[in-house]
Amino acid sequence: MTTDELADREQLLNSLLAGEPADEDALVERLREIDPLAAPADIIPVVERFLGRRRGLGLVEDVLADPTVTEIMINGPGPVWLDRGGRLESTDLDLDDHDVWLLIERILDPLGLRVDRSSPLVDARLPDGSRVNIAVPPLALDGPSITIRRFAPEPVPLEAFGSAPVVSLLTELMASQATVLVVGATAAGKTTLLNALGSLLDPDERVVTIEDTAELQLPGRHIVRLEARPPNSEGIGAVTLRALVRNALRMRPDRLVIGEVRGPEALDLVLALNTGHRGSLATCHAGDPAGALRRLESLALLGDADLPVAAVREQITGAIDAIVQVERMGASRRVTEIARQVDGSAELETLWRHQTDGRSGQ
Repeated sequence: MTTDELADREQLLNSLLAGEPADEDALVERLREIDPLAAPADIIPVVERFLGRRRGLGLVEDVLADPTVTEIMINGPGPVWLDRGGRLESTDLDLDDHDVWLLIERILDPLGLRVDRSSPLVDARLPDGSRVNIAVPPLALDGPSITIRRFAPEPVPLEAFGSAPVVSLLTELMASQATVLVVGATAAGKTTLLNALGSLLDPDERVVTIEDTAELQLPGRHIVRLEARPPNSEGIGAVTLRALVRNALRMRPDRLVIGEVRGPEALDLVLALNTGHRGSLATCHAGDPAGALRRLESLALLGDADLPVAAVREQITGAIDAIVQVERMGASRRVTEIARQVDGSAELETLWRHQTDGRSGQ
């Protein structure tokens, strides 16, 4: 059956049912009434596509239910791409323009968000915690683009990130209430490692988490979770990470956990860490520990461009104790370097580094 024939039969079902609910058997019978000579191979795809459009997130519902899929990429009309086990693969699921826009509508409508030509970018979160980024024309040249990063249902243990020396070092850092910055590239496993480090916290400590999109699942008994809010469909009501960091300082936290430092909130964070909020955790996009400090410095200057660079650098030196780099290696994420700042300076001392020849050590 061609794509046009499939669409025609689906449209016919829509007009006959007029929005009334129907199960799979009823749909098959209706199609057989319409075309008694149709083969089962021609009927089943129509029924599956019809039901897929009506349930949950439509045609991608089955893909979302697959626990091995970590990312779903829809690049306008055409095949859906998946990240499975660290490898990208194209699927047989082929969406047309209507399918993609219907999926966008089902994602955003319950959240009170919108995306259109005047506001062509949006970030959102699915009920299971998965992160969604949507870009539409005129910015997305080949049609609306949807990227869904899956939410890990089960926390990954710390032992999955490295050998016994790595686990021992990280355990010591957490026990000494060191402030740790986790760094790495996109999808390297920064948030996953942050969750694993959270398992080492005293369950009675009051921990305030601050995230752009809530993903952290810390196991403590005294966790306060804050999530930033984008502007609504009228362009108002936004609550930034910076506002949440400032508010968190009034909530008597024992530790702050920042899902990702990516803007001017970096300045408020390093100032807070220099005034007694030790043992905090945060993540940042960076290629290595030294690059992370430079990036943190640049982000802090966004908070107050009039501050002298030397003053910002001094605040960062006093705020961050250790930097942990994590990288994606196939289907797993591994810690590749642990460094600490030398007291009183911005110099870094490597505590552990993964060797490219397969050995590990300082």
